Amino acid sequence: MAGENAATLPRKTYEKELLRLQTELVKLQEWVRAEGARLVVVFEGRDAAGKGGTIKRVAEHLNPRVARIVALPKPTERERTQWYFQRYAEHLPAAGEIVLFDRSWYNRAGVEHVMGFCTKEEHQLFLRQCPIFERMLVEDGILLRKYWFSVSDDVQQERFRQRLEDPTKRWKLSPMDLESITRWEAYSRAKDEMLVHTDITEAPWYVVESDDKRRARLNMIAHLLSTVPYREVPRPVLDLPPRPPSTGYVRPPRDLQTYVPDHAAGL
Repeated sequence: MAGENAATLPRKTYEKELLRLQTELVKLQEWVRAEGARLVVVFEGRDAAGKGGTIKRVAEHLNPRVARIVALPKPTERERTQWYFQRYAEHLPAAGEIVLFDRSWYNRAGVEHVMGFCTKEEHQLFLRQCPIFERMLVEDGILLRKYWFSVSDDVQQERFRQRLEDPTKRWKLSPMDLESITRWEAYSRAKDEMLVHTDITEAPWYVVESDDKRRARLNMIAHLLSTVPYREVPRPVLDLPPRPPSTGYVRPPRDLQTYVPDHAAGL
């Protein structure tokens, strides 16, 4: 879908299908809760590949008590001395929960390896242990889905430029992001090596072409739904009760409370 084949999906078409898919995600959520299932979705990819926007759309209408986003900061001094997977295992779901990893243990195969934040020995140990770790998760009953968001160099460059110029998005751009531009091939090599070792039958990688963010979001969500054998869970019938008549209680005067100024009135 790179280049001319990645024509932007019309907004009206996109929003209509997104709403339909988000409705299905709510059904999936209720099935996870009712069945006591455990779902883990890993979002990985290059900087500015569209992971964050997709995660936002996945979680937008879900119950935060059921579905939560995990985006861990850099490890503390103590965490650096732990088994590498330990701090990620702490955030795995219990029964009836969904966890969306905005980057995950695969940091070691990507940015840590390319930027020299881990040793070659630590990187190789990760590539050996990761398939074992994930097979253990799947064997224990966790539904594990892994998505790699793939973006072309030209589109990534344009998204970086937009972030630099947009004050609401500037926080998304860090010196580390800019460094990734000069290490494009190193990241490509690291990603290819990662797939060789971790694209396993029990937990395969699914690549999402993301030069068009709208297509990427719809494609990823539709695929996720297609891989989980969920069903619509019957909801209890709820009737809105009539409001009871007043018993004579008198509220305190409004001027005893401090109200937020009506900023909107001056627009």
